[in-house]
Amino acid sequence: MAAAQGLEEVHQEVTAWLKEHWDAELTVGQWWQLMADSGWGFPTWPTEYWGRGLGSDALSVVSQAFQEVGALGAPGGLGQMMGGPVVIQHGNEDQRQRLVSKLANGTEGWCQFFSEPGSGSDLASAQTRAVRDGDEWIVNGQKVWTSGAMTADRGMLLARVDMDAPKHKGLGYFIIEVDQPGIEVRPLKQMTGHSMFNEVFFTDARVAHADLIGRPGDGWAAAVTTLAYERGGRAGAVGVGMGLGRAGGARRAALDEKVGDLVAAARASRAEADPRQPTPGTTPIELAKEYGRDQDPVARQDVMRYTILTRISALNQQRTRAEAAKGKSPGPASSITKLYRSNVTRLNRDLGPRLLGASGMLAGERAPHGGAVTQATLQAPSSSIAGGTDEVQHNIMGERVLGLPREPDVDRDLPFRELKVGTQRSLTRPKEDT
Repeated sequence: MAAAQGLEEVHQEVTAWLKEHWDAELTVGQWWQLMADSGWGFPTWPTEYWGRGLGSDALSVVSQAFQEVGALGAPGGLGQMMGGPVVIQHGNEDQRQRLVSKLANGTEGWCQFFSEPGSGSDLASAQTRAVRDGDEWIVNGQKVWTSGAMTADRGMLLARVDMDAPKHKGLGYFIIEVDQPGIEVRPLKQMTGHSMFNEVFFTDARVAHADLIGRPGDGWAAAVTTLAYERGGRAGAVGVGMGLGRAGGARRAALDEKVGDLVAAARASRAEADPRQPTPGTTPIELAKEYGRDQDPVARQDVMRYTILTRISALNQQRTRAEAAKGKSPGPASSITKLYRSNVTRLNRDLGPRLLGASGMLAGERAPHGGAVTQATLQAPSSSIAGGTDEVQHNIMGERVLGLPREPDVDRDLPFRELKVGTQRSLTRPKEDT
């Protein structure tokens, strides 16, 4: 299907397909396989890789058709949002066929093994090692802030494959199986009370050479593409309708459920499933009306500012999706999207408690709206960290958009083993005299 196909024609075609195939008695696995085969689950992916080759402007049209019918949308998760598009762009044909197909039909969920205790914003200084052993690589190291690692089937792993190459040129990008003896996952409890992240330890874990994306040493390019999709929201995975973002065992169990039952359950628990998303009735506009602050000129100004920033953020996400639909890696637009999302989140963090007044200090189920406003306030700091800190995004925009000189980077061309980064500092620090 041509990307230039008229939107009205797209709406008619997807609606006709839904009327013919949507059946509430189908299992989730059967429905997702139908969607994968048709390409309607990820319509901007290439036609040869479970998509329709449509432009990003068609996404809202396809989504609207799914909502009109009340159909379950495509599987969701980090694999669909970032992994699939990255493998399509940087992988070989065997990897596209083997790996992307399982994301398209929802039989696998992936996580992201990037950040480390000693390499957060400076991701290129990752120290987790991968050493070639015949047709496999042996992995040792630690990752942190990994969402979904407890239940993921595979992980997008950035690991060092060459200690003598500069830090950006000695990395490998692997798709590693998580369920193996060499990988230990430990949940991290946040101040929100949730454990959305994990720290992960690799001890002689193994990954097939066939699951190395690109050549050894070329992992940085795939990593940058991954981060761009992450910052752009759902720019890579463009599943539509009421998608199911479960991973691992929960998702596999859901494959045997009836889609009709799952749609009903998703409607009732969507807000509870992700504490980062606003629950109905807790947007600044709704709270201002509920607590009589909608006539307060200062509150009205801040609520309008929030509304404008939210709209701009949505438009920037559309821009990023448009670039992805053309087969391009998300560029600086993804950093702009990330920054706007951080600004919107911080404004909402301050607005919510202020609109509630003294009630904004309460937490728990007996607090207003079940404590959702407090949860959003506590969750807010993560938005300026996840996917690369706001400071990193400012550097990217300064260098790639404004043409400003790079910050001094004296270690960029040195062999990695000579660098004193992360935990390597403690290994090279001289002992103090006693």
